[in-house]
Amino acid sequence: MGTYAAVVLAGGAARRMGGLDKPALPVGGRPMRDRVLAAVADATPRVLVGAADAVPAGVRVVREDPPGGGPVAAAAAGLALLDTDVTLVALLAADLPLLTRAAIGDLLHHLDRETPDTGSAGGRTDPAPPARDGLGGGEQPDGACFVDGDGRRQSLCGVWRVAALRAAVDRLAVERGGSLSGAPVRALLAGLVVSEVAWSGEGPPPWFDCDTDEDVRRAEEWAR
Repeated sequence: MGTYAAVVLAGGAARRMGGLDKPALPVGGRPMRDRVLAAVADATPRVLVGAADAVPAGVRVVREDPPGGGPVAAAAAGLALLDTDVTLVALLAADLPLLTRAAIGDLLHHLDRETPDTGSAGGRTDPAPPARDGLGGGEQPDGACFVDGDGRRQSLCGVWRVAALRAAVDRLAVERGGSLSGAPVRALLAGLVVSEVAWSGEGPPPWFDCDTDEDVRRAEEWAR
């Protein structure tokens, strides 16, 4: 599908891990955020949203407003750094140490389809407000994200059309009186046409995120 940008969200509080800088925790000898950035090494630009002492060369860094304002505020800050000619963006959590370029390529492929692919996931059980999955008429999806084995969307492991995300940010800001702080991702994506992708490649699931110490240990085993 040509070039794409990447926005990596690294501003979470990691409360279940004692407030550590979770994206900086190593998996396989590398910080998780660096592993995510490596999976999108061909993205232009790459934007990291959150505090970071050191990042790979060429990565832009910005903070969400307010700091700690949550993933939607962080997504808005990242989108604001993209040039007007950027049409596609990978929107990713920074704690996806098993993400690969092949997985990103799979998402890009699904986003290029004329109509959303909803059959492979066996139906959505995500409690988010219903999205317009499965519309006909040759309508292209606004984004593509992975779903886990239970059919739950992994929304921060997806690729999206920038115009659709920006429109969603503007809509949600109006609905919330101008503030995106604390807004849930499901509210941002409500109403978008989403292609739900079940991982069928080799290796561990690319959407596996590390919310606990046990998750990090499991990722370490997979990364060996």
